Amino acid sequence: MTNSKKTYKGSCFCGAVQFAVSGEPDGMGYCHCESCRRWSAGPVNAFTLWKPEMVEITLGAENIGTYSKTPHSYRKWCKTCGGHIFTEHPGMGLTDVYAAVIPDFPYHPGIHVHYQEAVLRIKDGLPKMKDGPKEMGGSGVSVAE
Repeated sequence: MTNSKKTYKGSCFCGAVQFAVSGEPDGMGYCHCESCRRWSAGPVNAFTLWKPEMVEITLGAENIGTYSKTPHSYRKWCKTCGGHIFTEHPGMGLTDVYAAVIPDFPYHPGIHVHYQEAVLRIKDGLPKMKDGPKEMGGSGVSVAE
């Protein structure tokens, strides 16, 4: 990572795995899909999408576990505490670092994806997508708030 870009530090729940993200994410928002809800054990997942080279594991790389339900997502967690860290999306060429694990990052969501699956409706004026934007492999179809 270059020093000319702003860097934010994050970690798993216990701190055994630590990382840094640098620069600006390619996107931020909320995912309402069933997979993200079940993985996060919550009604919605706040995401930040980064190019993989902008994410650096700084401690505990050997302590990272991986689970892949589909070849589209490789979910990563800490083997000590079970804390979720990020998801690699190789088809998109992006890594989703969960907003909650980057405490000082200025999170500014811009979109809701997979909103047709929402179990918690959020009326915040942001665009709501049926699945995802076309440029990310989705239909690009918007749905009502």
